[in-house]
Amino acid sequence: MNKLSCIFNWSGGKDSSLALYHCLQNPELDIKYLVTSINDIVNRISMHGVRYALLKQQAASIGIPLYEIRLPEMPTMSAYDDTMRLHLDKLKGEGITHSIFGDIFLEDLKKYREDRLAEVGLKGIFPIWKRNTQELITEFLDLGFKTVIACTQERLGEFVGKVIDEQLINDLPEDVDVCGENGEFHTFAFEGPIFNHPINFILGEKVFKSYQAPKNADDNCFQKDDEQPKNLGFWYVDLIAQ
Repeated sequence: MNKLSCIFNWSGGKDSSLALYHCLQNPELDIKYLVTSINDIVNRISMHGVRYALLKQQAASIGIPLYEIRLPEMPTMSAYDDTMRLHLDKLKGEGITHSIFGDIFLEDLKKYREDRLAEVGLKGIFPIWKRNTQELITEFLDLGFKTVIACTQERLGEFVGKVIDEQLINDLPEDVDVCGENGEFHTFAFEGPIFNHPINFILGEKVFKSYQAPKNADDNCFQKDDEQPKNLGFWYVDLIAQ
């Protein structure tokens, strides 16, 4: 059987972990790399803020080579697209035909990914697409995965640094998706069936950061077209490798 030669877009969090788990059960997929974008200024996973050292430990525990895409701290969308296109062209030259994502229900994001892949002749795979998020988080926990909340929106700061369990899920505000699919929070997975051994860490400093949303609609990642640019606040906890 000819397998599909794939890259897996690895964020380090729970959705990536569950999507990767399902892909590893699929004999038709051959995952060559875990692809992660890294903030080159602070040497941390983009958006999630997790240290590079922990990302490296995840990849080593999973046993799939890590492919790093280094980015400036706040790239414009055009700069981001150009950088990604260069790397995707390189990966296509190595025989990659498909790119796998852990997205669940953001239609615009899925279309964006598929359009960018089509520009270089690749196809997308979305193994947990359109699944109910309550079912997904239940499956995630039932499989023995463990994950800690590494970053939250400003209003959810009380949850940063906490390990997700049934009680935490019940404590989330009603308007928060239990998988954080609307960007409410991001996680770091440290134990589960895709890992050969747990990733050990301790909680460090808790930090609040505020970012200015882009004024140019072409660089708009945060607000709707009819909204005025505004500051966006996020809580981060520093996860320190042990």
